[in-house]
Amino acid sequence: MTRVGLSLLLFLAILWSSCRKDFDFEVSNGQLEFSRDTVFLDTVFTGISSSTYSLKVYNPTDDDLSIPFVGLADGGSSGYRLNVDGESGKIFSDVPILARDSLYVFIETTLDINSLNQNEFLYTDAIRFGTGNSIQEVQLVTLIRDAVFLYPSTQADGTRETLSLGTNPDGTEVVVQGFFLQNDELNFTNEKPYVIYGYAAVANGQTLAMAPGTRVHFHKDSGIWVGPGASLQINGSLSTDRDLLENEVILEGDRLEPEFSEVPGQWGTLWLAAGSTNNAFNYLTLKNATVGILAEGNPGAVPPTLLLANCQVYNSSLVNLWGRNSSIYGENLVLGNAGNASFYGNLGGDYEFLHSTFANYWSNGFRTGSAIQLNNFEESINLPSQAADLTQAYFGNCIISGNTSTELFLNSNGENLFNFNFEHCLIKFEQPSADPLYDFGNTANYTNILLNGDASFLDLVEQDFRISENSDAIGNGKPEAAQRVPFDLLGTDRTTLPDIGAFQYVPQE
Repeated sequence: MTRVGLSLLLFLAILWSSCRKDFDFEVSNGQLEFSRDTVFLDTVFTGISSSTYSLKVYNPTDDDLSIPFVGLADGGSSGYRLNVDGESGKIFSDVPILARDSLYVFIETTLDINSLNQNEFLYTDAIRFGTGNSIQEVQLVTLIRDAVFLYPSTQADGTRETLSLGTNPDGTEVVVQGFFLQNDELNFTNEKPYVIYGYAAVANGQTLAMAPGTRVHFHKDSGIWVGPGASLQINGSLSTDRDLLENEVILEGDRLEPEFSEVPGQWGTLWLAAGSTNNAFNYLTLKNATVGILAEGNPGAVPPTLLLANCQVYNSSLVNLWGRNSSIYGENLVLGNAGNASFYGNLGGDYEFLHSTFANYWSNGFRTGSAIQLNNFEESINLPSQAADLTQAYFGNCIISGNTSTELFLNSNGENLFNFNFEHCLIKFEQPSADPLYDFGNTANYTNILLNGDASFLDLVEQDFRISENSDAIGNGKPEAAQRVPFDLLGTDRTTLPDIGAFQYVPQE
């Protein structure tokens, strides 16, 4: 190309660009459109930041617009925070938006309502776009809840208070951020929810009691530790509303947004140390932990280390209920989905379960464990093996089911006691085995078993483990066991013709 031709092209390019209107912005006068007219920021606790929510702003016109004002109606005093097209603040001027284009507004909030003397507060504001008669608004709404916050103190050197929870099998000390509950912190009520950071510990000789309707929320890597000589009493009661569970005690994570309602592994565990005593849970719903309940030691204790009645544990990333050479009695118990086992009876122990449902339909990744796993020994790499007697593992009128071919795993070292018995149980075990532990015709271990029967639960996705009219569990329970547990988890009488599992069949309306 000649120099003359090149110069001509350059001249034409300059001329064309000078005629464009890309950089001639008109002031917006109410033409904007929005992805929603109200942004609902889900419930958060006072003083804790919400998740970030988004609003998309559209320019439907063929003109480039400049929005003279974008900001919160309450201005700098607002409890909301904005990020408009990458810039943080509460008030913005002359925000450009190209023709047929859009921009994002991100919203967060943190609000302290302690000074308002109320437990819940509906906080509102609005994002305004434009000025004068052309103002457009998008409403902001969130529910702020007050809570009792329990957390480790900060030491003089700036570190957090810690607890020593014993030693690992290799002898190393187990140290976590945590604190001992004081005398005035040992009675949880339903007046406000509790939010725990780190491990809240119950000391020797102390009892932590939770009243009906108590709600406890745990931050990441947090939980409760009940030490030797200490007790935990969870005193929930039957609720009239199956969705609200107004009288149950509920333990879960501290993220209240709906998208976190079924996310496993949000917090640590409820840990009953060896030597803890008189632990009794009634009408407890526990969800989204790493290990739901860990009970250690005291095999053969009278009463058992842990009594469970009318309890439900779901969505633990590892195990819902772990008994480690412990003593547990459970009735009307539901242990649902878990990343490994619904119930793990490890290193022997003494266990009895009546009218309980062990149903593991884990769908958050690959699961290697069975719904129920029992063993009487433990081996670790480079550490001495351990063994202890499984003096009893009795399951009466129980459902053991899930989404793998075998939902029962038994492992004995052949030396220590390994006593187990399943009576009037529905068990999923589809893979043939020559191991005598799975000889379902051996009446010393198995009596009246419905092998691979159809539990026919109402809704596996929602973990609704009530049985439907097609369930093989209907009418097949042992009457004597039903007399010991005459009412099911929802208060339905089961004494006339008992079904297997935690729920008696009731026709759906």
